[in-house]
Amino acid sequence: MEYAKPNLSDYGFFKIPMKNQEPVAGILPFGIATELFSDYAEKLRFIQVPVNMKISVQADNTLLFPIGTTFIKTFYYFVDKYQPELGRRLIETRLLMNTIDGWLAFPYIWNEEQSDAVLAIAGDRMQVDWINEHGESMDILYSVPNVNQCKGCHVYENKLKPIGPKIRNLNMDYMYSDGSMNQLIKWESSGILSNLSEIAHLPRTAKANDFNETLNGRARAWIDINCAHCHRKGGPAETSGLFLELEQKNLRALGVMKPPIAAGRGTSKFKYTIVPGEPEKSIMLYRIRSTDPGIMMPELGRRLTHMEGAELVREWIKAMPKSGK
Repeated sequence: MEYAKPNLSDYGFFKIPMKNQEPVAGILPFGIATELFSDYAEKLRFIQVPVNMKISVQADNTLLFPIGTTFIKTFYYFVDKYQPELGRRLIETRLLMNTIDGWLAFPYIWNEEQSDAVLAIAGDRMQVDWINEHGESMDILYSVPNVNQCKGCHVYENKLKPIGPKIRNLNMDYMYSDGSMNQLIKWESSGILSNLSEIAHLPRTAKANDFNETLNGRARAWIDINCAHCHRKGGPAETSGLFLELEQKNLRALGVMKPPIAAGRGTSKFKYTIVPGEPEKSIMLYRIRSTDPGIMMPELGRRLTHMEGAELVREWIKAMPKSGK
């Protein structure tokens, strides 16, 4: 493909050895408040903006990325999450590039030596094992998406677009090599962001795993990042009438006492997406817990149930007043 290079090293994003994931000058690491669940994979995120070009904050707080912007996301697993000093295995690095032909996505698979990653247009599957934070041995057949499968999540209004890099997801502190700083302020001071308003006036997304946040904020953040890229107007699941963006205020559109339009086996014996106060009768929780390809939601990007996410949604639904108000 015109924009895709054979090896990740061909772009010069990282210093050698590349397995350390230390970016070269001009590339910034970043994080987002709540992450999309990907079978418990850890992620490293970076952004490259062309020299002398800037991301512009629009009046509605959306971000306009200049042509040439590249998002770099590496997926990896610790050998033992309880003992990270034992090392990690890099699995894949996905590039999302803003070109004159629109946003394009390319997956790269890391070699066994962890010295480089090779373009994998057709995707791949590989066996991955690790020890989780509870000391349990985990083993999955990990799927690297092909180029077309990337569109399953990233398509909005029939165009490929970034999901996570939004003002509210970026509006948080990040620990850089020279200390902690709000990411948006860092981007502005680094010369890659313009038109930034006062941070105190900007929206922010809760961290789903931060118990200092409200239950509602945490659950809505998890649902937003895991579900709303499809369940929004202009998204692949628009015809469901279920709109799960963080900004959604209409309870019925959010699923409260809303019967499904067409979910097939995904409904089981249940009548409504969310039954306030009764998570075990709610289709949403049933589908989040499932690993059946014909039932589970999200339907792409995972083979495992995100147990912590499912429990968070269960608690959120249980805490809803039974009137739904």
